[in-house]
Amino acid sequence: MLLPAASVPARARGRTLQAALREAVRSGRLAPGARLPSSRELAADLGVSRGLVTEAYEQLTAEGYLRSDRGAGTWVGGAARAAGPRARDLAPRPAGARADFVPGTPDLSLFPRAAWAAAQRGVLAELPHHALGYPDPRGLPQLRTALAELLTRRRGVVADPERIVVVSGVAQAMTLLGFVLHARGVREVGVEKPGSPEHSALYASAGVGTVALPLDEEGLASGPLEASGVRAVVTTPAHQFPSGIAYSARRRVELLDWARSMDGLVIEDDYDGDFRYDRAPVGALQGLDPDHVAYTGSVSKSLAPGLRLGWLLVPAALSEEVVERKRTMDLGNPVVDQALLARFVERGDYDRQLRRCQRAYRERRDALLSALEEDFPGTRVTGIAAGLHVIAVLPGRYGPQDHFLARTAERGVAVRSLAHYGGAVEDGVRLVLGYAHLSPARIREGVRLMAEVVRG
Repeated sequence: MLLPAASVPARARGRTLQAALREAVRSGRLAPGARLPSSRELAADLGVSRGLVTEAYEQLTAEGYLRSDRGAGTWVGGAARAAGPRARDLAPRPAGARADFVPGTPDLSLFPRAAWAAAQRGVLAELPHHALGYPDPRGLPQLRTALAELLTRRRGVVADPERIVVVSGVAQAMTLLGFVLHARGVREVGVEKPGSPEHSALYASAGVGTVALPLDEEGLASGPLEASGVRAVVTTPAHQFPSGIAYSARRRVELLDWARSMDGLVIEDDYDGDFRYDRAPVGALQGLDPDHVAYTGSVSKSLAPGLRLGWLLVPAALSEEVVERKRTMDLGNPVVDQALLARFVERGDYDRQLRRCQRAYRERRDALLSALEEDFPGTRVTGIAAGLHVIAVLPGRYGPQDHFLARTAERGVAVRSLAHYGGAVEDGVRLVLGYAHLSPARIREGVRLMAEVVRG
């Protein structure tokens, strides 16, 4: 087990021998209590100097891997334990599905690698040395300024760069707000039903419970909200997840009236607000009342979720507390990544990427609707023409829903029902179909596989 260490270049031989001995002890190949050869014997066996072996023994004895008694020999110590298993990959990925309609994932092949690499080269060439120190926890001023211009122009928000906090995606924004609200004595926030299961999990991590509040055809129902007693509510008004509706103008006003009447907080998750296919997107709710709406979004749908970059626009009353919580949580996002996104936005690359995704996702939505019409006649698609998923209501003859879902799973089709997200269980089959990550050909193939379940 040590012979490879003797064959490396002389300058690295000592370090390599020590590393090989450590690994042999950690892995259990050298068991606790095992006696090692004398330094003279091991040096002869390996064809190295005795001093090299003596130095290795002394170093590992000092670290606790070995023990020795003067004149009595060297043994493997008992302090080290066998190394654990190799690192596992726990990233959420479908396990071998033939067709995957689970919503929430963009097409990662659309990531603009060439433009991103060019921006990275520019940033590394121009970023001053002092900028690589600990950053402003709110984010680089350059990025906050670029985001303020972008979000004002594209989403109609009131964006003061001093009240923008750069975050590691919407998940961190929700967690930050949860900790701040908890510190203020808030123990429950409202969430939409149906809605994203992640919202409840994120607030729970901050010690804040959630109250599920029902929707109607216009958005969050006002009566249950007022009766709930909550003082903060999480919403997706531009494109409600998963129902696909956009809050009506009347319901948006009612929601803000509720917040003003009790000095409450509306948390606006604008997770895919840039993607509307039949008209210009509805502007963000935050633009109507920035003092009662905390607005958050990210590049997860437009670029890639693995970048972990997003933004939080905070009401003035919460700003200092959110920034301080962000500082103690991680001291701020990586500087190079922030400078890169700022450059990407400033040079127009981000707008070009949004247009590219818009064209691709509109085509895929059309392909999905066409495939459903062909293979599941009578299917009704609800919600607005937006985002990265649709709600497909299959006629009752394709049910019962549980049986349909079980059969599709057997055929290797990953699909979720509206009930999975808290939707009412009704007659027929109500599916939440994600399509952005699939090519038109894969979409048609996946729908055909589901149709074979019914025919078979």
